Amino acid sequence: MRRWTLVGLVALVVALPVILAACGSDSSETAAPASSAASTMASPAAQDIVDTAVAAGQFTTLATALQAAGLVDALKGAGPFTVFAPTDEAFAKLPAGTLVELLKDPTGALADILKYHVVSGKVMAADITDGMTAPSLQGSDLKFTIKDGKVYVNDAMVTQADIQASNGVIHVIDSVLLPPTTSPSP
Repeated sequence: MRRWTLVGLVALVVALPVILAACGSDSSETAAPASSAASTMASPAAQDIVDTAVAAGQFTTLATALQAAGLVDALKGAGPFTVFAPTDEAFAKLPAGTLVELLKDPTGALADILKYHVVSGKVMAADITDGMTAPSLQGSDLKFTIKDGKVYVNDAMVTQADIQASNGVIHVIDSVLLPPTTSPSP
């Protein structure tokens, strides 16, 4: 699976914008995490969301999944988009075999899960309030809470916020978000 990482990242860069564009984009701003960690990835507005994530090196599983689901071109689109990006460690928390099963039908449940991590519009950490909700591109709402000064999207904690990209913003999360209609079991 590690060998797929680099290939997946490259594919992610190529396919994500088309999928997101097909999902439609709304220029209205939506909720964002209230954590204000500085970005150590790409410089603001220099690269799109996909290129910024690939350059970070901690999203290889996400990149592979995005490529498999055909969502890379969509996330390379004009946007703006807000992506709640699970790290490789976040994907490792899924039950054994889950990702393998999802990759067998990448345009089904996997695509829904990935679209559940994206909000149309640019949502910065300062925009988030406790109890706020925002519709994901998958169709289900994400719920934001603030506990002890930390921002959570559903049950995932934002570990790094406001990573600027030319077509939106990335917020790093510590768990994979599962839409209400998606089962976490393989």
